[in-house]
Amino acid sequence: MSFNHPSRRAFLQGGAAMLGTTSLMGTTAMAALDPNSFKDRVFHATHYGPFEAVVRDGKLVGVNNIVEIDARPTEMLSHGIMDRTYDKSRINYPMVRKSYLEGWETGDTKPELRGKEPYVRVDWDTVWSLSAKALLDTAANHGNEAIFSSSYGGWSNAGNFRPNVLQGRLINLIGGCTNTAGDWSAGASQVSLPHIIGDMEVYSAQSAWETIRDNTEVFVLVGCDPIKNNRIEFTVADHGMYAHWEEIRDAGVKFVSINPQRTASDEYLDADWVRIVPNTDVALFCAMANHVLAQGLEDRTYMDTYTVGADKWIAYLNGDDDGVAKTPDWAADITGIEADKIREMAELFATSNTSIAGAWSLQRAQHGEMTHWAIINFAALTGKIGKPGCGVGFSWHYGNGGMPVSGKATPSGMSQGRNFVKGVCPASRITDMLENPGKQVFYNGNTHTYPDVKVIFNAGNNFMSHQQDTNRLIKALENVETVISVDVWWTAATRWCDIVMPAASTLEQDDISVGGTYSNDKVYAMKKVIEPVGDSLPDYEIFEGLADKLGLWMQFTEGEDKMYHIRLAYEKSGAAEHTPFEEFWEKGYARMEVPEEARAWTRHSAFYNDPEGSPLHTTSGKIEMFCEDFAKLGIDDMPGMPMWMEKHEYLGNAKEGQLHVVSPHPWFRLHSQMDQSENLRALYKVQGREPVRINTQDAADRGIEDGDLVELYNDRGTVIAGAVVSDDIMPGVVSIYEGAWPSLDSKGRCNSGLVNFLTSTQPSSGLAQATTANTVLCYMRKCEDPEGPNLAYEKPAIIEDMEIAEIDEDVLGLDRLYDLTEKLYADMGPGEKIYFERCTVCHAPREVTHFTQQQWRGITPSMFPRAGLEGEEAELVMDYLLKNASDAM
Repeated sequence: MSFNHPSRRAFLQGGAAMLGTTSLMGTTAMAALDPNSFKDRVFHATHYGPFEAVVRDGKLVGVNNIVEIDARPTEMLSHGIMDRTYDKSRINYPMVRKSYLEGWETGDTKPELRGKEPYVRVDWDTVWSLSAKALLDTAANHGNEAIFSSSYGGWSNAGNFRPNVLQGRLINLIGGCTNTAGDWSAGASQVSLPHIIGDMEVYSAQSAWETIRDNTEVFVLVGCDPIKNNRIEFTVADHGMYAHWEEIRDAGVKFVSINPQRTASDEYLDADWVRIVPNTDVALFCAMANHVLAQGLEDRTYMDTYTVGADKWIAYLNGDDDGVAKTPDWAADITGIEADKIREMAELFATSNTSIAGAWSLQRAQHGEMTHWAIINFAALTGKIGKPGCGVGFSWHYGNGGMPVSGKATPSGMSQGRNFVKGVCPASRITDMLENPGKQVFYNGNTHTYPDVKVIFNAGNNFMSHQQDTNRLIKALENVETVISVDVWWTAATRWCDIVMPAASTLEQDDISVGGTYSNDKVYAMKKVIEPVGDSLPDYEIFEGLADKLGLWMQFTEGEDKMYHIRLAYEKSGAAEHTPFEEFWEKGYARMEVPEEARAWTRHSAFYNDPEGSPLHTTSGKIEMFCEDFAKLGIDDMPGMPMWMEKHEYLGNAKEGQLHVVSPHPWFRLHSQMDQSENLRALYKVQGREPVRINTQDAADRGIEDGDLVELYNDRGTVIAGAVVSDDIMPGVVSIYEGAWPSLDSKGRCNSGLVNFLTSTQPSSGLAQATTANTVLCYMRKCEDPEGPNLAYEKPAIIEDMEIAEIDEDVLGLDRLYDLTEKLYADMGPGEKIYFERCTVCHAPREVTHFTQQQWRGITPSMFPRAGLEGEEAELVMDYLLKNASDAM
């Protein structure tokens, strides 16, 4: 099946794939300093840090950190990497669900048996053939919009050649698919904040840490836990901010932490802990603002110069419209914070050089768009934003925010190409989409229609653990004909699918990445350490094989192997200007200089110093304390200014015995990654289940002791978790880490502790449609009947020796690809081509139509430097983005 295109087999026979840099693949990195130590060491880098892998007889036997580039390695690096590489949860062979394999020709595949029946071991040609047929059947019979990619985020590994990038490149070659819009991390604020302060903020660099040390008097952590969350990064963690947080603390900066529970950062930074009812931060900041006004502590000159709409928000605070003044006494009943404490904080924050750090978790709630906005308005009211040591920051807990930024170009990935499907599904609405094909949903200023999804393609993403109300999702999946998953381990996303393609871990393939999500001051070689386990393949080879089955091998690979593309990626980075690729690859990393001026950079300082010459990317060019963009939409739960609105479920309307559930990021995992590490689980799991933090009095009221198994339950589901009884969490609140691997017992309870069996699919608002994972109530009781051990990390049932008929390629109908793709290969414009080649590995969406013009203006100041875009190239890309944004006329 050639379609008159070169195939992978023909190309390999010609020997061309042996050209390039493949001879470098066997080199080692830094030799051990100990002259008697074992010499087979290979440099590699992960979300958890860079390291030297020690290899003996082809097997990984050790992980050595490199102090020069990561002085604070975590247990995830020292224990987790080793554990998960050879864990029993590895997918060793291609698999197909039994009923799907038996019924793929007739269509009788019994989707209701997903997650319940065995898988059958097959070969690679079988999974490629069945996947190709499913994709083409769907495209031909239902349109490409019926193919849905659940591979959002790109967190599966730290490399540029992530599986979601490779999947996007391949599927776009057959016309594209429906993608998610937005993400789980900051889905509400990434939509709202560009209109409010002209930048997404949640994915933006923070003020350089020295400006905080030298100028800040009070640093406020609102739900923010940088000591915990900066243990990992989107790229390669180097833990560079830890020593600097100590310097800031030791310089005498006062830390105040507003949080339902005491955090690691509170302990580390000696913060004053102020307990607050979850989801009530807007009421707190409104009340503090009211008191600032009452005391005459507001900065009228600042508001007149740098903001619009202040008078309307002030009228709301004073109760001019609804007759309810938003006083500290009013907020005390809502927040659980005494009125005098609210007044004390308001005066302290207003009269000090105050920097406020708001966590992403705050906006993962109903009306989540309001929370960061209320913090911005309070900071603007008191004249803080843009001044050294002052202002707001919503990414101090991520990517080692606070490290000075190099501003250098980073390595680029493979071009995604053009997706001809323009429909989207907001990331948190996958279940709603699967349940309601044809339903119209308003998102980010536009109305979209849900497709009738027939195929879900999931590459390197555990969407089954991410989505809220997991029981609903499992049921909704029965509406889908085929679910394909590319993964390394038997995660939830693979246990509820039909076709399983086993991917090699990052240690089993070459890749390239950068150090510091924000600092971008190092380029890392992710060098192959060991051979792939079992019959697994590197992600590039998986999609190369599927492309070959579809007759698209040349278009996908450009006739080159992966190392060729890695070299190209490096050559586009700032490091290539001074370090040749061979030298970089041999050593394992290359540095990129951070300019001296970056060490003195303050967020929004350009706007503060010259508001006319450096306006914000908002409609007014100023901070919008009241935003007409939102007001004119007329969305009931998204007004034109930050207002306190009661939640559909929170402690303010809880029934007797109900508790509020919060689900922060784990300490020993990256979301669900590393949950299979046995040595890490031994450090924190309770009787093999996810720990749940419970207030001492709440535990005593229910007869629960530390170490007991408990059931958390509501009308959406039940999870079994292990009790950690503590006074460091307020009464009425329980805290359980997100991301556990699920395992259902005979009663339908999650015997592992995945919190999303409890969470609600309620959207944040009719604007962003984002997750409300932290707006949850449940009941709790001691678990009297647990059913044996947690089986989340065991392989599913597998049939190893089932006789399988060879697939007749004529039945696959692969020739249909001609008709589907003939119209797709029109030339791209220059701006479009540059965008898809250079801007597809960061937090920008995969489709230009997913963002408004306002959002593109807000993210490009940080996106363009990473992509190495300036001058004419930047102008071409910006022209393309603005002409094709979701609100372009």
